[in-house]
Amino acid sequence: MTVLSTLLIMFDFYGIGTRYLHDPLWWFPEKWMERLFLYFAIPMLVTIIMFREDPRKSGFTFGDWKAGLVLTAVGIVIMVPILWALCRSDASMQSYYQGQVSGLPWSTALDLFGWEFIFRGWLLFGYARKFGPEAIWLQAVPFALAHLTKPELETFSTILGGFAFGWVAWRTKSFIYPFLIHWFVSSFTIIVAAGVLGNP
Repeated sequence: MTVLSTLLIMFDFYGIGTRYLHDPLWWFPEKWMERLFLYFAIPMLVTIIMFREDPRKSGFTFGDWKAGLVLTAVGIVIMVPILWALCRSDASMQSYYQGQVSGLPWSTALDLFGWEFIFRGWLLFGYARKFGPEAIWLQAVPFALAHLTKPELETFSTILGGFAFGWVAWRTKSFIYPFLIHWFVSSFTIIVAAGVLGNP
């Protein structure tokens, strides 16, 4: 799981759809298509075909949905003022997210679904079988490293953010709720940083 997830992150970084697979049947014109394939389809196929396991063991379930909805709401409320202040004061965030408003919120949802599955589902619950709760920290490490091309403050925040998302998944036994929080965080960050809600 460690080797495969590392390879998938590398393929994502270098662009498997545009640099390695030139057959039109395999070409991904949108980044979210590539990420759904890399981070959701491949781990899911490995789980079902190679591991012969129920995907629900990898967090592919609604789990404790009552706790999940409460934690999602609390997470959103906490993040709104933090993101508002950060995105309106950090020039690197504003520069990075300019021009990314098109397609919201579905572009971020499709992009992050596979992203959350591999980190807060596949890796978290896979590592948990050997390392127990330490898996919450372990999955946060590759998650943070996968942000290295993003703005500095955002990247530094991801080790704690990855842990928080992991804890929500651990508590609810599902990757769905960290996905919902991450979906909001990403969409709101782009909207504020790009100046949609007024000039930063």
